[in-house]
Amino acid sequence: MNTGAQHDELYLIDCLQFCNWSTKVFRQMRDGGLDAVHATLVYHGSFRDAVHAIEAWNRLFAEHSKFIFRGRSCRDIIDAKRSGRTAIFLGFQNPSPIGDDIGLVEIFHSLGIRFMQLTYNNQSLLASGWMEANDSGLTLMGRRVIDEMNRLGMVVDMSHAGARSALDAMEYSALPVAVTHANPASWRNTRRNLSDDVIGALAQTGGMMGFSLYPHHLCGGSECSIGQFCAMVAETASRYGAGFLGIGSDLCQDRPPSALSWMREGRWSGKIVDGKLEGFPPQPSWFRDNRDFCRIGEGLGAVGFDSTEIEGIMGGNWFRYLQRVLIEPDGAA
Repeated sequence: MNTGAQHDELYLIDCLQFCNWSTKVFRQMRDGGLDAVHATLVYHGSFRDAVHAIEAWNRLFAEHSKFIFRGRSCRDIIDAKRSGRTAIFLGFQNPSPIGDDIGLVEIFHSLGIRFMQLTYNNQSLLASGWMEANDSGLTLMGRRVIDEMNRLGMVVDMSHAGARSALDAMEYSALPVAVTHANPASWRNTRRNLSDDVIGALAQTGGMMGFSLYPHHLCGGSECSIGQFCAMVAETASRYGAGFLGIGSDLCQDRPPSALSWMREGRWSGKIVDGKLEGFPPQPSWFRDNRDFCRIGEGLGAVGFDSTEIEGIMGGNWFRYLQRVLIEPDGAA
């Protein structure tokens, strides 16, 4: 794989969104200059659910080709920059679509899946989620799935994992793993955010950490200011370096309250949606949607980051990480 130094330019990459996809959202991506977005396909979905979601995305790619196209490798991010479109990289926030069949990892890779979390909040066949009282770490099947993901060129995402499971994955994986969307627990004290041990291990192993703008992950929630957010990024960089940091906004634009219930509960909890859901919290005023993406870069400059560091956090670091993990198609320049 060789993308070449001539492509060393500013890329804007958001490595996690779960929007209610529409012409409006795709147009806003273009207005915000996004070159690549990692889009969640399923949470607690089955094999059939995942295939139906891929089918729906096939229609979106066909109907909105002016704005978006399917991303499979870094070559597509380069092409997105050149063509003025956004490359959409599809991913799972839960390994449930593969069930207990490791062979399905390759099937989904062939269908365009490039990211997969090993767990979403609770225990999976691969690892433990952060909500479990006992984090048993990476399972035997989890190790075999990581082997397969490494072979194919897929991102091992540990965003919703427990600390032990995340550390196990970082130690075991032949390729660096990512936490696509989270913040330091030392800033916003929740188990969903990352401990110092996990952040330090990500930095040391060449992994990536995407800062989340989802209000429940922010200090002060929806009232968090851009200054507070960027000061948190600066503090993280001062402790661990800026070269492994990026953005994974976790933007859930235009989703109904029922989507939040499905994300949290799925089928496994047995709960019944009663129509009295809290819904998604409002986004901070400085990041309402993709049109505000560049405001993050402005905020980073205000807290002392130089232009090279800002370019890295806004997308360059993700680009270089994905160069290491994703496999380029034959004949790619």
